[in-house]
Amino acid sequence: MSRRLLCAAVTAVLTAPAAFAAGNTHLTIYAAGADALFSGGAQGTLDAGHALVHEQRPIDVAAGNHTIRIGDLPATLDPEAIAVNFGAGPATRILGQRVLLANASTGGALDGAIGQTVHVVTTGGPDGGLRGTLVGASDSGVLVRTADGKVHLVHQYASLTLPADAVSGGSSLLLDVDAKGSGQRNAQLTYTTSGLGWRAAYTAKLAGGTRCRMQFKPQASIANRSGRDYTTATIQLVAGQVNLGNRGVRMYSMAKAPAPMAAQAMPEQASLGDYRSFALPGTVNLPNDTVTLTPLYPEQDLACQREYVVEDGGAGFPPRPNLNDYGAQDYRDRAIASTLAFTAPDNLPAGTLRAWTTDRDGAPALLGEGGVADTPKGQRVSVELGQSFDLRASRERTAFHVDANARNLSEAYRITLTNGGDAARTVTVREHPNRWREWTLATSSLKPAKQTPQLLEFKVSVPAHASATLTYTVKYTWTAQDS
Repeated sequence: MSRRLLCAAVTAVLTAPAAFAAGNTHLTIYAAGADALFSGGAQGTLDAGHALVHEQRPIDVAAGNHTIRIGDLPATLDPEAIAVNFGAGPATRILGQRVLLANASTGGALDGAIGQTVHVVTTGGPDGGLRGTLVGASDSGVLVRTADGKVHLVHQYASLTLPADAVSGGSSLLLDVDAKGSGQRNAQLTYTTSGLGWRAAYTAKLAGGTRCRMQFKPQASIANRSGRDYTTATIQLVAGQVNLGNRGVRMYSMAKAPAPMAAQAMPEQASLGDYRSFALPGTVNLPNDTVTLTPLYPEQDLACQREYVVEDGGAGFPPRPNLNDYGAQDYRDRAIASTLAFTAPDNLPAGTLRAWTTDRDGAPALLGEGGVADTPKGQRVSVELGQSFDLRASRERTAFHVDANARNLSEAYRITLTNGGDAARTVTVREHPNRWREWTLATSSLKPAKQTPQLLEFKVSVPAHASATLTYTVKYTWTAQDS
Protein backbone atom coordinates (compact mmCIF):
# COMPACT_ATOMS: atom_id res chain seq x y z
CA MET A 1 0.00 0.00 0.00
CA SER A 2 1.59 3.30 -1.07
CA ARG A 3 1.37 6.43 1.07
CA ARG A 4 -1.05 8.03 -1.41
CA LEU A 5 -3.36 5.02 -1.23
CA LEU A 6 -3.04 4.96 2.54
CA CYS A 7 -4.03 8.64 2.75
CA ALA A 8 -7.05 7.88 0.59
CA ALA A 9 -7.94 5.01 2.88
CA VAL A 10 -7.74 7.33 5.90
CA THR A 11 -10.21 9.72 4.24
CA ALA A 12 -12.52 6.88 3.26
CA VAL A 13 -12.62 5.56 6.82
CA LEU A 14 -14.05 8.90 7.98
CA THR A 15 -17.01 8.95 5.58
CA ALA A 16 -18.99 6.86 8.10
CA PRO A 17 -18.80 7.57 11.86
CA ALA A 18 -17.06 4.82 13.82
CA ALA A 19 -18.42 3.61 17.14
CA PHE A 20 -15.33 4.39 19.21
CA ALA A 21 -15.73 5.03 22.91
CA ALA A 22 -14.55 8.47 24.04
CA GLY A 23 -10.93 8.35 25.09
CA ASN A 24 -10.40 4.87 23.62
CA THR A 25 -7.78 4.23 20.96
CA HIS A 26 -7.75 1.61 18.21
CA LEU A 27 -4.35 0.75 16.68
CA THR A 28 -3.72 -1.27 13.53
CA ILE A 29 0.00 -2.03 13.74
CA TYR A 30 1.85 -3.41 10.73
CA ALA A 31 4.72 -5.89 10.78
CA ALA A 32 8.17 -4.28 10.99
CA GLY A 33 11.46 -6.04 10.36
CA ALA A 34 13.90 -3.28 11.42
CA ASP A 35 15.94 -4.44 14.42
CA ALA A 36 16.48 -0.83 15.53
CA LEU A 37 12.81 -0.47 16.44
CA PHE A 38 13.15 -3.26 19.02
CA SER A 39 16.68 -2.48 20.28
CA GLY A 40 17.72 -0.87 23.54
CA GLY A 41 19.81 2.27 23.79
CA ALA A 42 19.45 5.60 22.03
CA GLN A 43 20.44 4.43 18.60
CA GLY A 44 17.69 3.41 16.21
CA THR A 45 15.82 4.55 13.18
CA LEU A 46 12.26 5.32 13.96
CA ASP A 47 11.21 5.78 10.46
CA ALA A 48 10.68 2.06 10.95
CA GLY A 49 7.28 0.70 11.81
CA HIS A 50 3.85 1.87 10.73
CA ALA A 51 0.43 2.08 12.37
CA LEU A 52 -3.05 3.33 11.53
CA VAL A 53 -4.60 5.02 14.59
CA HIS A 54 -8.26 5.75 15.36
CA GLU A 55 -8.95 7.70 18.52
CA GLN A 56 -11.69 9.91 19.91
CA ARG A 57 -11.05 13.22 21.68
CA PRO A 58 -13.52 15.47 23.55
CA ILE A 59 -13.09 18.89 21.88
CA ASP A 60 -14.62 22.22 22.98
CA VAL A 61 -15.99 23.94 19.88
CA ALA A 62 -17.09 27.59 19.81
CA ALA A 63 -19.55 28.97 17.28
CA GLY A 64 -18.07 30.80 14.30
CA ASN A 65 -14.63 30.81 12.70
CA HIS A 66 -11.73 29.95 14.99
CA THR A 67 -8.71 27.64 15.39
CA ILE A 68 -8.78 24.42 17.41
CA ARG A 69 -5.58 22.85 18.66
CA ILE A 70 -5.32 19.06 19.18
CA GLY A 71 -2.08 18.09 20.89
CA ASP A 72 -0.38 14.98 22.25
CA LEU A 73 -0.04 13.40 18.81
CA PRO A 74 2.95 11.17 17.92
CA ALA A 75 6.29 12.79 17.20
CA THR A 76 6.51 10.49 14.15
CA LEU A 77 3.09 11.46 12.81
CA ASP A 78 2.63 11.51 9.02
CA PRO A 79 1.23 15.04 8.41
CA GLU A 80 -0.17 14.00 5.03
CA ALA A 81 -2.30 11.17 6.44
CA ILE A 82 -4.46 12.68 9.18
CA ALA A 83 -8.18 13.43 9.17
CA VAL A 84 -10.83 14.57 11.69
CA ASN A 85 -14.58 13.94 11.85
CA PHE A 86 -16.69 15.86 14.38
CA GLY A 87 -19.59 13.41 14.03
CA ALA A 88 -23.06 14.28 15.31
CA GLY A 89 -23.95 17.80 16.44
CA PRO A 90 -24.01 21.27 14.88
CA ALA A 91 -22.26 21.32 11.52
CA THR A 92 -18.55 22.01 11.88
CA ARG A 93 -16.71 22.65 8.64
CA ILE A 94 -12.92 22.26 8.54
CA LEU A 95 -11.49 25.12 6.47
CA GLY A 96 -7.89 24.03 6.72
CA GLN A 97 -5.44 22.13 8.88
CA ARG A 98 -1.74 22.17 9.62
CA VAL A 99 0.52 19.99 11.73
CA LEU A 100 3.10 21.38 14.12
CA LEU A 101 5.74 18.67 14.12
CA ALA A 102 7.45 17.76 17.36
CA ASN A 103 10.67 19.62 18.04
CA ALA A 104 13.07 19.12 20.92
CA SER A 105 14.04 22.83 20.99
CA THR A 106 12.39 25.42 23.28
CA GLY A 107 10.75 27.13 20.33
CA GLY A 108 9.45 23.85 19.02
CA ALA A 109 7.94 23.00 22.40
CA LEU A 110 6.03 26.34 22.33
CA ASP A 111 4.77 25.99 18.77
CA GLY A 112 1.60 24.33 19.96
CA ALA A 113 0.91 27.23 22.38
CA ILE A 114 0.78 29.93 19.69
CA GLY A 115 -2.46 31.86 20.12
CA GLN A 116 -2.56 31.18 23.87
CA THR A 117 -2.46 33.87 26.57
CA VAL A 118 0.97 33.98 28.24
CA HIS A 119 2.73 35.78 31.06
CA VAL A 120 6.39 36.54 30.40
CA VAL A 121 8.63 37.70 33.24
CA THR A 122 11.47 39.48 31.50
CA THR A 123 15.01 40.08 32.64
CA GLY A 124 15.33 43.75 33.58
CA GLY A 125 11.83 44.54 32.24
CA PRO A 126 8.65 45.75 33.97
CA ASP A 127 8.09 44.24 37.41
CA GLY A 128 4.79 42.72 36.32
CA GLY A 129 6.25 41.32 33.13
CA LEU A 130 4.33 41.10 29.86
CA ARG A 131 0.84 39.66 29.47
CA GLY A 132 -0.55 38.96 26.05
CA THR A 133 -0.99 36.52 23.21
CA LEU A 134 1.90 34.34 22.06
CA VAL A 135 2.30 34.93 18.32
CA GLY A 136 5.68 33.31 17.68
CA ALA A 137 8.47 31.31 19.34
CA SER A 138 11.97 30.13 18.52
CA ASP A 139 15.20 29.34 20.33
CA SER A 140 16.16 33.03 20.10
CA GLY A 141 13.04 34.35 21.85
CA VAL A 142 9.26 34.81 21.82
CA LEU A 143 6.83 37.28 20.22
CA VAL A 144 4.02 38.51 22.46
CA ARG A 145 1.11 40.79 21.42
CA THR A 146 -0.12 42.89 24.36
CA ALA A 147 -3.60 44.39 24.85
CA ASP A 148 -2.59 47.63 23.14
CA GLY A 149 -1.90 45.73 19.92
CA LYS A 150 1.88 46.07 20.08
CA VAL A 151 4.09 43.04 19.43
CA HIS A 152 7.11 42.59 21.73
CA LEU A 153 10.16 40.50 20.85
CA VAL A 154 11.62 39.10 24.07
CA HIS A 155 15.10 37.63 23.64
CA GLN A 156 15.71 36.77 27.27
CA TYR A 157 13.16 36.06 29.95
CA ALA A 158 13.20 34.59 33.43
CA SER A 159 9.99 32.60 33.01
CA LEU A 160 7.04 32.11 30.69
CA THR A 161 3.72 30.94 32.11
CA LEU A 162 1.05 29.27 29.99
CA PRO A 163 -2.51 28.15 30.75
CA ALA A 164 -2.97 24.57 31.90
CA ASP A 165 -2.75 22.01 29.06
CA ALA A 166 -1.50 24.68 26.63
CA VAL A 167 1.54 22.54 25.72
CA SER A 168 1.63 18.78 25.25
CA GLY A 169 4.34 16.42 24.07
CA GLY A 170 4.67 15.25 20.49
CA SER A 171 3.08 16.90 17.49
CA SER A 172 -0.01 19.10 17.38
CA LEU A 173 -2.82 19.55 14.85
CA LEU A 174 -4.29 23.01 14.25
CA LEU A 175 -7.75 23.09 12.66
CA ASP A 176 -9.33 26.21 11.20
CA VAL A 177 -13.07 25.56 11.58
CA ASP A 178 -16.41 27.20 10.92
CA ALA A 179 -18.87 25.91 13.54
CA LYS A 180 -22.63 26.49 13.52
CA GLY A 181 -22.91 25.96 17.26
CA SER A 182 -20.94 25.68 20.51
CA GLY A 183 -20.37 22.78 22.83
CA GLN A 184 -18.17 19.78 23.52
CA ARG A 185 -17.86 17.37 20.60
CA ASN A 186 -16.37 13.89 20.39
CA ALA A 187 -13.97 14.31 17.48
CA GLN A 188 -12.79 11.16 15.72
CA LEU A 189 -9.14 11.30 14.67
CA THR A 190 -7.62 8.94 12.12
CA TYR A 191 -3.92 9.18 11.28
CA THR A 192 -0.83 7.15 10.44
CA THR A 193 2.47 7.19 12.24
CA SER A 194 5.82 5.45 12.18
CA GLY A 195 7.64 4.43 15.35
CA LEU A 196 5.05 1.72 16.02
CA GLY A 197 5.68 -1.79 14.74
CA TRP A 198 5.58 -5.44 15.66
CA ARG A 199 7.18 -8.74 14.81
CA ALA A 200 6.93 -12.29 16.07
CA ALA A 201 9.27 -13.49 18.81
CA TYR A 202 9.58 -17.28 18.95
CA THR A 203 11.20 -19.24 21.77
CA ALA A 204 12.19 -22.86 21.18
CA LYS A 205 13.33 -24.80 24.26
CA LEU A 206 14.97 -28.01 23.10
CA ALA A 207 14.58 -31.13 25.21
CA GLY A 208 17.44 -33.53 25.78
CA GLY A 209 17.64 -36.99 24.25
CA THR A 210 18.20 -38.49 20.85
CA ARG A 211 14.88 -37.28 19.38
CA CYS A 212 14.49 -33.61 18.64
CA ARG A 213 11.56 -32.14 20.59
CA MET A 214 10.99 -28.55 21.60
CA GLN A 215 8.63 -26.35 23.60
CA PHE A 216 7.53 -23.75 21.08
CA LYS A 217 6.33 -20.38 22.41
CA PRO A 218 5.12 -17.81 19.84
CA GLN A 219 4.75 -14.21 21.02
CA ALA A 220 4.14 -10.81 19.47
CA SER A 221 6.78 -8.17 20.18
CA ILE A 222 5.25 -4.67 19.89
CA ALA A 223 7.54 -1.63 19.87
CA ASN A 224 6.35 1.92 20.56
CA ARG A 225 8.95 4.57 19.73
CA SER A 226 6.39 7.05 18.34
CA GLY A 227 6.93 9.78 20.93
CA ARG A 228 3.66 9.34 22.86
CA ASP A 229 1.98 6.84 25.15
CA TYR A 230 -1.05 4.78 24.15
CA THR A 231 -3.19 3.61 27.07
CA THR A 232 -6.11 1.13 27.12
CA ALA A 233 -5.72 0.66 23.36
CA THR A 234 -7.51 -1.96 21.28
CA ILE A 235 -4.88 -3.48 18.98
CA GLN A 236 -4.93 -5.34 15.69
CA LEU A 237 -1.62 -6.69 14.39
CA VAL A 238 -1.19 -7.16 10.63
CA ALA A 239 1.24 -9.82 9.37
CA GLY A 240 2.59 -9.72 5.82
CA GLN A 241 4.69 -7.46 3.63
CA VAL A 242 2.75 -4.22 3.11
CA ASN A 243 4.21 -1.42 0.96
CA LEU A 244 4.05 1.64 3.23
CA GLY A 245 6.43 4.09 1.54
CA ASN A 246 9.32 6.00 3.12
CA ARG A 247 9.49 8.28 6.13
CA GLY A 248 12.03 10.35 8.04
CA VAL A 249 14.39 9.28 10.84
CA ARG A 250 14.18 9.98 14.58
CA MET A 251 16.13 8.73 17.61
CA TYR A 252 14.81 7.54 20.98
CA SER A 253 16.00 5.71 24.08
CA MET A 254 14.51 2.56 25.57
CA ALA A 255 12.58 2.56 28.83
CA LYS A 256 11.52 -0.41 30.93
CA ALA A 257 8.84 -2.46 29.18
CA PRO A 258 5.46 -3.04 30.82
CA ALA A 259 4.35 -6.45 32.05
CA PRO A 260 3.04 -8.83 29.34
CA MET A 261 -0.60 -9.76 29.05
CA ALA A 262 -1.98 -12.86 30.73
CA ALA A 263 -0.84 -16.03 28.96
CA GLN A 264 -4.42 -17.39 28.80
CA ALA A 265 -5.64 -14.53 26.57
CA MET A 266 -4.97 -15.32 22.91
CA PRO A 267 -5.42 -13.12 19.82
CA GLU A 268 -8.23 -13.73 17.36
CA GLN A 269 -6.73 -14.51 13.95
CA ALA A 270 -8.35 -13.68 10.60
CA SER A 271 -7.57 -12.96 6.95
CA LEU A 272 -7.14 -9.32 5.96
CA GLY A 273 -6.98 -9.11 2.18
CA ASP A 274 -3.64 -10.67 1.24
CA TYR A 275 -2.43 -10.54 4.85
CA ARG A 276 -3.19 -12.04 8.27
CA SER A 277 -4.50 -10.09 11.25
CA PHE A 278 -4.32 -10.80 14.98
CA ALA A 279 -6.81 -8.94 17.19
CA LEU A 280 -5.45 -8.82 20.73
CA PRO A 281 -7.97 -9.54 23.50
CA GLY A 282 -8.96 -6.72 25.83
CA THR A 283 -6.97 -3.50 25.90
CA VAL A 284 -3.23 -2.95 26.10
CA ASN A 285 -1.02 -0.14 27.39
CA LEU A 286 1.88 0.83 25.11
CA PRO A 287 4.01 3.46 26.88
CA ASN A 288 6.44 5.35 24.68
CA ASP A 289 9.93 3.83 24.32
CA THR A 290 8.88 0.32 25.35
CA VAL A 291 8.71 -3.13 23.78
CA THR A 292 5.73 -5.22 24.91
CA LEU A 293 5.48 -9.01 24.58
CA THR A 294 2.10 -10.71 24.34
CA PRO A 295 1.18 -14.29 23.32
CA LEU A 296 0.27 -15.14 19.73
CA TYR A 297 -0.56 -18.83 20.30
CA PRO A 298 -0.48 -21.18 23.28
CA GLU A 299 2.87 -22.79 24.01
CA GLN A 300 3.08 -26.32 22.67
CA ASP A 301 5.36 -29.33 22.27
CA LEU A 302 6.62 -29.90 18.70
CA ALA A 303 8.77 -32.39 16.84
CA CYS A 304 11.83 -30.83 15.24
CA GLN A 305 14.95 -31.72 13.29
CA ARG A 306 18.54 -30.67 13.94
CA GLU A 307 20.32 -30.39 10.59
CA TYR A 308 23.91 -29.65 9.59
CA VAL A 309 24.12 -28.13 6.13
CA VAL A 310 26.87 -27.22 3.69
CA GLU A 311 25.80 -25.69 0.38
CA ASP A 312 27.57 -24.55 -2.75
CA GLY A 313 26.43 -22.63 -5.78
CA GLY A 314 22.98 -21.24 -6.40
CA ALA A 315 19.91 -21.49 -8.58
CA GLY A 316 19.97 -20.15 -12.13
CA PHE A 317 21.72 -20.98 -15.37
CA PRO A 318 23.80 -18.99 -17.89
CA PRO A 319 22.25 -18.03 -21.28
CA ARG A 320 24.64 -20.47 -22.96
CA PRO A 321 26.57 -23.51 -21.68
CA ASN A 322 29.52 -22.43 -19.54
CA LEU A 323 32.53 -24.31 -20.97
CA ASN A 324 35.25 -22.24 -19.32
CA ASP A 325 37.72 -24.12 -17.17
CA TYR A 326 38.04 -21.33 -14.64
CA GLY A 327 38.20 -21.67 -10.85
CA ALA A 328 36.71 -24.92 -9.66
CA GLN A 329 35.05 -23.28 -6.63
CA ASP A 330 37.04 -25.55 -4.35
CA TYR A 331 37.27 -24.84 -0.63
CA ARG A 332 38.96 -26.26 2.46
CA ASP A 333 37.78 -26.54 6.06
CA ARG A 334 34.54 -24.68 5.49
CA ALA A 335 32.31 -24.36 8.55
CA ILE A 336 29.01 -26.24 8.42
CA ALA A 337 25.77 -24.50 9.39
CA SER A 338 23.79 -25.76 12.37
CA THR A 339 20.04 -25.44 11.75
CA LEU A 340 16.75 -26.15 13.49
CA ALA A 341 13.82 -27.22 11.32
CA PHE A 342 10.15 -27.93 12.07
CA THR A 343 6.68 -27.79 10.53
CA ALA A 344 4.72 -24.61 11.22
CA PRO A 345 1.88 -25.59 13.59
CA ASP A 346 -0.10 -22.50 12.57
CA ASN A 347 0.32 -19.38 10.42
CA LEU A 348 3.62 -17.93 11.63
CA PRO A 349 4.29 -14.21 11.02
CA ALA A 350 7.84 -13.08 10.27
CA GLY A 351 10.08 -12.65 13.29
CA THR A 352 13.04 -14.02 15.21
CA LEU A 353 13.41 -17.49 16.70
CA ARG A 354 15.69 -18.07 19.68
CA ALA A 355 16.64 -21.66 20.45
CA TRP A 356 17.60 -22.66 24.00
CA THR A 357 18.97 -25.77 25.63
CA THR A 358 20.11 -26.68 29.15
CA ASP A 359 23.79 -26.86 30.04
CA ARG A 360 25.31 -29.49 32.35
CA ASP A 361 24.57 -27.33 35.39
CA GLY A 362 20.89 -27.09 34.50
CA ALA A 363 21.06 -23.45 33.44
CA PRO A 364 19.45 -22.28 30.17
CA ALA A 365 21.92 -21.74 27.32
CA LEU A 366 21.29 -19.98 24.02
CA LEU A 367 22.01 -22.18 20.99
CA GLY A 368 21.47 -19.34 18.53
CA GLU A 369 18.83 -17.28 16.82
CA GLY A 370 17.70 -16.63 13.28
CA GLY A 371 14.96 -15.13 11.19
CA VAL A 372 11.63 -16.76 10.39
CA ALA A 373 9.85 -15.61 7.22
CA ASP A 374 6.06 -15.35 6.95
CA THR A 375 5.13 -19.05 6.89
CA PRO A 376 1.65 -20.52 6.27
CA LYS A 377 0.46 -23.38 8.47
CA GLY A 378 1.95 -26.76 7.53
CA GLN A 379 5.00 -25.37 5.73
CA ARG A 380 8.56 -26.17 6.72
CA VAL A 381 10.57 -23.68 8.78
CA SER A 382 14.37 -23.85 8.85
CA VAL A 383 16.42 -21.49 11.01
CA GLU A 384 20.21 -21.27 10.90
CA LEU A 385 21.40 -21.07 14.51
CA GLY A 386 25.11 -20.78 13.84
CA GLN A 387 28.07 -22.88 12.71
CA SER A 388 29.02 -26.22 14.16
CA PHE A 389 32.28 -26.16 16.11
CA ASP A 390 33.11 -29.81 15.32
CA LEU A 391 32.14 -30.16 11.65
CA ARG A 392 34.13 -29.07 8.59
CA ALA A 393 33.84 -29.59 4.83
CA SER A 394 36.36 -29.54 1.98
CA ARG A 395 35.48 -29.58 -1.73
CA GLU A 396 37.80 -30.50 -4.61
CA ARG A 397 37.12 -30.81 -8.32
CA THR A 398 38.65 -34.06 -9.50
CA ALA A 399 37.81 -34.05 -13.23
CA PHE A 400 36.71 -31.64 -15.94
CA HIS A 401 36.29 -32.60 -19.61
CA VAL A 402 34.65 -30.78 -22.54
CA ASP A 403 33.83 -32.46 -25.88
CA ALA A 404 32.70 -29.56 -28.05
CA ASN A 405 32.00 -31.78 -31.08
CA ALA A 406 29.76 -34.11 -29.08
CA ARG A 407 28.32 -31.12 -27.19
CA ASN A 408 28.82 -32.48 -23.69
CA LEU A 409 30.80 -31.64 -20.57
CA SER A 410 31.54 -33.72 -17.49
CA GLU A 411 32.65 -32.41 -14.10
CA ALA A 412 33.47 -34.44 -10.96
CA TYR A 413 33.83 -33.40 -7.31
CA ARG A 414 35.02 -34.95 -4.06
CA ILE A 415 33.57 -33.55 -0.82
CA THR A 416 35.24 -34.57 2.44
CA LEU A 417 33.43 -34.07 5.74
CA THR A 418 35.19 -34.28 9.13
CA ASN A 419 33.65 -34.61 12.56
CA GLY A 420 35.73 -33.77 15.63
CA GLY A 421 32.86 -34.27 18.07
CA ASP A 422 31.90 -37.15 20.33
CA ALA A 423 28.66 -37.95 18.49
CA ALA A 424 28.02 -39.07 14.93
CA ARG A 425 26.37 -36.46 12.70
CA THR A 426 24.45 -36.55 9.42
CA VAL A 427 25.45 -33.67 7.16
CA THR A 428 23.20 -32.42 4.38
CA VAL A 429 25.28 -31.55 1.30
CA ARG A 430 23.51 -29.31 -1.21
CA GLU A 431 25.09 -28.89 -4.64
CA HIS A 432 23.74 -26.77 -7.49
CA PRO A 433 25.00 -27.87 -10.93
CA ASN A 434 24.76 -24.60 -12.84
CA ARG A 435 26.91 -24.75 -15.97
CA TRP A 436 23.83 -25.47 -18.09
CA ARG A 437 20.18 -26.37 -17.57
CA GLU A 438 20.43 -29.83 -19.19
CA TRP A 439 22.41 -32.15 -16.91
CA THR A 440 22.31 -35.65 -15.46
CA LEU A 441 23.98 -37.26 -12.47
CA ALA A 442 26.42 -39.67 -14.13
CA THR A 443 27.88 -41.27 -10.98
CA SER A 444 27.76 -40.78 -7.22
CA SER A 445 29.03 -42.62 -4.18
CA LEU A 446 25.67 -42.04 -2.44
CA LYS A 447 22.15 -41.92 -3.81
CA PRO A 448 20.78 -38.36 -3.65
CA ALA A 449 18.18 -37.77 -0.98
CA LYS A 450 16.66 -35.12 -3.25
CA GLN A 451 17.18 -34.15 -6.88
CA THR A 452 15.55 -31.29 -8.79
CA PRO A 453 16.53 -29.44 -12.01
CA GLN A 454 18.56 -27.05 -9.84
CA LEU A 455 19.65 -29.15 -6.86
CA LEU A 456 21.48 -32.28 -5.78
CA GLU A 457 21.07 -33.05 -2.08
CA PHE A 458 22.92 -35.81 -0.24
CA LYS A 459 22.67 -37.02 3.37
CA VAL A 460 26.14 -38.05 4.51
CA SER A 461 26.71 -39.89 7.82
CA VAL A 462 29.94 -38.79 9.50
CA PRO A 463 31.13 -40.89 12.50
CA ALA A 464 32.47 -39.27 15.65
CA HIS A 465 36.15 -38.33 15.45
CA ALA A 466 36.27 -39.45 11.82
CA SER A 467 35.56 -38.34 8.26
CA ALA A 468 33.35 -39.32 5.33
CA THR A 469 33.70 -38.71 1.60
CA LEU A 470 31.12 -38.00 -1.08
CA THR A 471 31.99 -38.17 -4.78
CA TYR A 472 29.82 -37.43 -7.78
CA THR A 473 30.02 -36.64 -11.50
CA VAL A 474 27.61 -34.44 -13.45
CA LYS A 475 27.30 -34.58 -17.25
CA TYR A 476 25.96 -31.57 -19.19
CA THR A 477 24.60 -31.78 -22.76
CA TRP A 478 23.37 -29.17 -25.23
CA THR A 479 22.21 -28.76 -28.82
CA ALA A 480 23.62 -26.77 -31.72
CA GLN A 481 21.00 -24.08 -31.11
CA ASP A 482 22.24 -23.69 -27.51
CA SER A 483 25.89 -23.09 -28.51
